[in-house]
Amino acid sequence: MAGDYDYARNELEEDEMKIKTGIEYMDSLKQLNPVIYYMGKKIKDVTEHPATAPHVRAAAMTYAIAVQDEYKDLATATSHLTGRTIGRFTHVHQSVEDLIKKVKLLRLLGQKTGTCFQRCVGFDGINAVYSTVYEIDQKYKTNYMERFKKWLIRIQDENLMVVGAMTDPKGDRSKGPAEQKDPDQYLHIVERRENGIVIRGAKLHMTGAVNSHEILIMPTTAMNESSKDYAFICSVPIDAPGIIMIFGRQANDSRRDMNESIDVGKPSFGVVGGEAVIVFEDVFVPWENVFMDGETDFTGLVVHRFAAHHRANYGACKTGLMDVLTGAVTYLAHSQGTAKGSHVRDKVTEMIHLSETLYSSSIACSAEGVPTSSGAYMVDTMLANVCKHNVTRFHFEVARLAVDLAGGFIATLPSEHDLQSEEVGHLVKKYFLGVEGIPVEDRIKIGRLIEAMTGGTAMVESMHGAGSPQAQRIMIFREGQLNKKMKLAKALAGIPQRKKFYHHNSARSDRNIIF
Repeated sequence: MAGDYDYARNELEEDEMKIKTGIEYMDSLKQLNPVIYYMGKKIKDVTEHPATAPHVRAAAMTYAIAVQDEYKDLATATSHLTGRTIGRFTHVHQSVEDLIKKVKLLRLLGQKTGTCFQRCVGFDGINAVYSTVYEIDQKYKTNYMERFKKWLIRIQDENLMVVGAMTDPKGDRSKGPAEQKDPDQYLHIVERRENGIVIRGAKLHMTGAVNSHEILIMPTTAMNESSKDYAFICSVPIDAPGIIMIFGRQANDSRRDMNESIDVGKPSFGVVGGEAVIVFEDVFVPWENVFMDGETDFTGLVVHRFAAHHRANYGACKTGLMDVLTGAVTYLAHSQGTAKGSHVRDKVTEMIHLSETLYSSSIACSAEGVPTSSGAYMVDTMLANVCKHNVTRFHFEVARLAVDLAGGFIATLPSEHDLQSEEVGHLVKKYFLGVEGIPVEDRIKIGRLIEAMTGGTAMVESMHGAGSPQAQRIMIFREGQLNKKMKLAKALAGIPQRKKFYHHNSARSDRNIIF
């Protein structure tokens, strides 16, 4: 079910993007033939299967709002490559204004869907790869940028959804890619042909993979010369021969699969982003779609830039989800007659405070953005890591407050079948009634929405999506400019600068730490 939203409403001019409306996006997926498994069985149509359809509809919202006059300024952009109007999710940031518009767009979409709308990983991959391949070309006189531009123009003109594929299985994590007993634990090149490369391995936890059009593959970590076959960037269609996807389970998916609309909590949209394992079994990639091949000294840079862009997003999209959750709890309090309680108002106020604080963090790292040598803009990497680290605390606290305010009601609700039962339905309606005038069905629906947004998968994704909290703490320490801060303190205390006696290697040589 698509809810109350008309995905086909409005259209852009015919000379603009090939895929314009949400319904056109869903129709485009029907033209693909990917190999996807769920619960041991193949999925024939991701737009119809109950496990994947909610995630398709969430992604469709990114197209649907772009054709509404109210949101066009946020959801579309002007391509710096062609001058044509494009979807913002295929855009390369050209200014601080672009970075801030992205933040506002992501919060809006979080509010519209209450879940992950899945296009951010590909969006951030496009921006990280664009600036990185430019610098590879500058150093090695390669032609990766021209290949990438040609590919990107097609992505922009057709308005395709791209899944960014970065996370490898990693196997024994005490060992690097080339040291693994099983070389497939990191996606790698197994053959270089005259017309392209052949790759083998897998990428895990890929958000939106099953309902994207293309896969943008990136390395998952900084690498040394021994890992040249693992140091590559390329793109492939999701239905390329040799690609197999395995769709992951999520909280309450049995309710969703049985079309229990009320018990699902969010019947139109998924719980999170619809993650999948992508297996590459000797997949061929033509040279025109290869954007890095063995330049190991740039693997760390593309990972660093991708991570920063992606971590900046979380203060926006998760704020949109927190807005929905705050509204849901407020409505539930009204339906139960507790809205005027001082402790209720205080906790709702704290939920608002945490949401806006998180949002300001996302705005800040965008406002402090700077251009790279390619001209593409980069968020402030320190503030981006702070932003994502705040998500791992603030979103959980908002969820905790929501569950606190909702009470045990959301954990012990009878099922939709009981509500509709001829034998006991009248009892459910009698004893779960709250404030007069508010239907018991509405109270149950909002309770299930709170349950869906505070339990299981959603909270794990907020904690570990875009890197675990420790990943941000490492980057925050590296980017903390401790050398500069110690000099400030020493100057005020009248301590002279002395011989360096400890040197900590950093990913950024201009921010090395000296004690």
